[in-house]
Amino acid sequence: ESKEYRTMSAPEKLPDVDNGLLRFLTCGSVDDGKSTLIGRLLFDTKTILADTLTAIERTSNKRGLTAVDLSLLTDGLQAEREQGITIDVAYRYFSTGTRKYIIADAPGHEQYTRNMVTAASTANLAIILIDARKGVLTQTRRHSYLAKLVGIPHVVVAINKMDLVDYDQASYDRIVADYKAFAEQIGLTDVRFIPLSALVGDMIVDRGERLDWYDGPTLIDILEAAPAAHTEKAESFRFPVQYVCRPQASDNPELHDYRGFMGRVESGEIKVGDSVTVLPNGRSTRVKGIQLYGQSLDKAIHEQSVTLLLEDEIDISRGDMIVTSEEIPAQAKQVEAIVCWLSETPLSPARTYWLRHTTREVKAKVASIAHRVDINSLANEPASTLAMNDIARLTLKLAQPIFADNYADSRATGAFILIDESTNNTVGAGMIVG
Repeated sequence: ESKEYRTMSAPEKLPDVDNGLLRFLTCGSVDDGKSTLIGRLLFDTKTILADTLTAIERTSNKRGLTAVDLSLLTDGLQAEREQGITIDVAYRYFSTGTRKYIIADAPGHEQYTRNMVTAASTANLAIILIDARKGVLTQTRRHSYLAKLVGIPHVVVAINKMDLVDYDQASYDRIVADYKAFAEQIGLTDVRFIPLSALVGDMIVDRGERLDWYDGPTLIDILEAAPAAHTEKAESFRFPVQYVCRPQASDNPELHDYRGFMGRVESGEIKVGDSVTVLPNGRSTRVKGIQLYGQSLDKAIHEQSVTLLLEDEIDISRGDMIVTSEEIPAQAKQVEAIVCWLSETPLSPARTYWLRHTTREVKAKVASIAHRVDINSLANEPASTLAMNDIARLTLKLAQPIFADNYADSRATGAFILIDESTNNTVGAGMIVG
């Protein structure tokens, strides 16, 4: 089926390779066609189950529609939102012959800013929908700012509902010019534009016949070619230790001295024989072995969960970090950060919070709040506290050091969460900027 899809849908035959998982975010104002776009992607890539398709065909017929209403594929989610049930983010999964995808569907309203930040934090590409009749709105600017804030490297501006403006190129060009001016203002660099009609299906998977003045790639072509996470630049090796493995009652004499350090490679890669340094104690040694599900590996790469064996006995516990000796991060007891406040209880500078950075937890206090960002005007304002959904730049003082990179260099080791000591609730999400 994937062979048939590639022949039918792409102007050129796509290579039969796996381009890696792509996590992407869809965002837009209410009624911009987000649900229909996701439905169209699932439908045209043939990833809807037959029984699901039959069910939405039946519902479409009941509503008197002549065509299948693809927005019904995500309608359950909208109904739950209308009932007031809190849903952080809805995820949809699909795959083509060349790649697997995870779509994060984020709510568009201002009161769901925290939800969008959550969805965007793991995305490598954002699709920002604009209604061709309405152009660039306040919500468009807000979503673009949040995409820039959380470090999404690639943005696709999808100008939807072209069928409702008679596929007019002048309308498209006007919106492109408006958005480019705004993107320059906030420092968005990698932006691509595409006209489409999610309802009809033009320029999503199939090109259609009504946008012949646009000679760029379709949306699925852009998604297929987008770089996967961790692939665009060399990254430093970062391995936060989650668990120390010491087999106890074992009859195997080889396991008597076994000490494995288990965790996930957050960035970079490591090979057997490489020189590593353990933080915070600063001791150096070499990697003796790398194991995955009992099998020995020559090297481990980003996002792999592995066990490292070291040549020397070093006191290591959960919360420590193993790094390559040539690329040691700064140990900081004070950090500058951009924080999105997630809690209904306002931030109190008088209180102490737990800061969780990778697998390490330290106590933190707010030393100062530089400014709060007005999420609609994007202006900086003075602030003495933060309410839910507020975004601000602040300084945190820590009881013990963390081993932090700037968020711009590493999203995994440049991010943290703040936890309320008394309730154990996550109250803030932060990105280290200095």
